[in-house]
Order: sequence, then structure tokens, then C-alpha cells
Amino acid sequence: MVITWISENGKDVLLLVLTVCLLGAVVAAAALRLRRKKHIREFIRETDRLLHGEETFRLSDYREDDLNQLENQVQKLTVRLREQADLLQKDKKYLADSIADISHQIRTPLTAVHLICASLMDEDLPEEARESLWEIKRQLGRMDWLIHSLLKIARLDAGTITFQKETYPLEELAGQALLPLEIQMELKNQSIQKEIGGTFQGDLAWTAEALGNILKNCSEHTPEGGTIFLTGHENPLYTEIIVRDTGPGIDPKDLPHLFERFYRGKDAKDQSIGIGLALSRMILTSQNATLRAVNSPKGGAEFIIRFYKSTV
Repeated sequence: MVITWISENGKDVLLLVLTVCLLGAVVAAAALRLRRKKHIREFIRETDRLLHGEETFRLSDYREDDLNQLENQVQKLTVRLREQADLLQKDKKYLADSIADISHQIRTPLTAVHLICASLMDEDLPEEARESLWEIKRQLGRMDWLIHSLLKIARLDAGTITFQKETYPLEELAGQALLPLEIQMELKNQSIQKEIGGTFQGDLAWTAEALGNILKNCSEHTPEGGTIFLTGHENPLYTEIIVRDTGPGIDPKDLPHLFERFYRGKDAKDQSIGIGLALSRMILTSQNATLRAVNSPKGGAEFIIRFYKSTV
């Protein structure tokens, strides 16, 4: 009887011991899981601080386990990526400075050639010679525009441009963008139809440059006597500007590549270089704006600009 009683109670004690051990293991596992979660959160915060410019680590005491070895390797990778990003930024700035120096050197002979052409135009020259001089002046103008555009692209790439953020009427933006195109459109007997209202927030001079390049592209692909439609409106979410021409439209194969640098589409003009639209997109995206191109259901190409407003 005594042996039977001990045997039965021994089973209960053994069961109790196993239960306690199991509960202890569960609690220990939960505590380890919480510590690891906390450790991972701290690691994420430290890596985020490092990626956003902090120069030093604030790392806790590490044990030599798999998680900490992984953490150390990620930290090394983060440092290396930051070093490469810094070097790339320095290279971009060096390139922008170099292009600025080269363009300055090129402008001097270009100005001299401009003056020579102007003086020769005053001479009593045959008509054929005058036409040649006009062609030289036109090509000089293209070279000057190309130099300025490449310099702007280099500065945008290097991030050395500070965009102003002021509120301007869309009518003022449209007027400044259309001003350089008045002679070109008059020679082609093209008209502009505007329906503009509202304001936008951004840099007036740079945005006019972007819009002007788009209008110039539309003018070049619109036949003589055609029309360019310029509309703009504002709503609580964004300010939208739409430019539509009455040309042949954009080849569907060209649409995905239209804003790529130095891309020349199927219907590109002989004098096209392929940087005007790329420059426009760079300027606009740097100001929290978007630019896309479609073929309008009404015919012709359509460019849509949206300046998104900041939300609180």
C-alpha cells in the first residue's frame, strides 16, 4: 500500500515538474523573442540614423551570435554605400564645375563669331553670302542653346540648384514661357489658344524654362497654320497645365522613351538633339511636379504637368 501511494504521488510530482519546466521554457522563449525584437528595432533606428547622415554609430553591447554577426555586416554595407554615394555626389559636382568652365571658354569664341557675322551682314554682299551668314548665325544660336542646356542638366544632376518656392499666377508663367517662341510661331503662322486660371507654387524662371521647352517641341511638330492649346487650372490637390498641339502626334514606340536624355524619336527633326524634354522633366520633378505625354483623343500630342500641393 505504501509503495502504491508513493508511486501514484510520484507521477503527480513528475507531471508538476514537467509542467513547471514547460512553462519556464515558454517564458524564456518569449523573453528571448522580446529581447530580439527590441534589439532589431534598435538596429533599424541606428541604421536609419546612419543612412540619414549621422557619422557615428550608437551600437549596444553585442554578443557573438548569428543576429549580431548579420547586424555587423549590414552596418559595414551601409557605411560602404554611404561612402560610394558621397564619392558619386563629388563626381557629379566636379562634372558640373568642369562643364561650367568649358562652356565659359566656348562662349568667348562664339561671341566673337557672332560679332563677325553681325559686321559682315552690314557689308554689301551677294544674296547667297547673306543666306550663308544667316545659316551660320542660326547654327551659332543652336550651339549656344546646347551649351546652356547641358550646363543646366549637369547642375541638376549634381544637386547644386536651389529652387525657389513662391506662388505665381499661371498666366504669368505662360507669358514668360511663350515669350522666346513668338518669332518662331509667327514665322510658321501658328496660333496659341490659352485658357488659364489659378496659381502654382514653384520657381518661376526654371518652370518657365521647362514649359518653354515643351511649347517649343509642340511648335516644331505642328505644321504651318496649326494651333497650340494651353490650358491650366487649380484644384485643392494640384495645379495642372496641359499643352496640346495639332501635329501628327507621338509614335507609340517613342512614348516610353520620350523624356530620356539624347533620345531622338521616329519623327524627330534633323536639328533635334534630344535634351529639351529631358531637361523639362528634371526641372519639374525637382519641384514635386510630374510630366507625362499622351496622344490626345482630339489629335496631336498632349503634355500634362501637375504641381502637387503639400498636405498637412
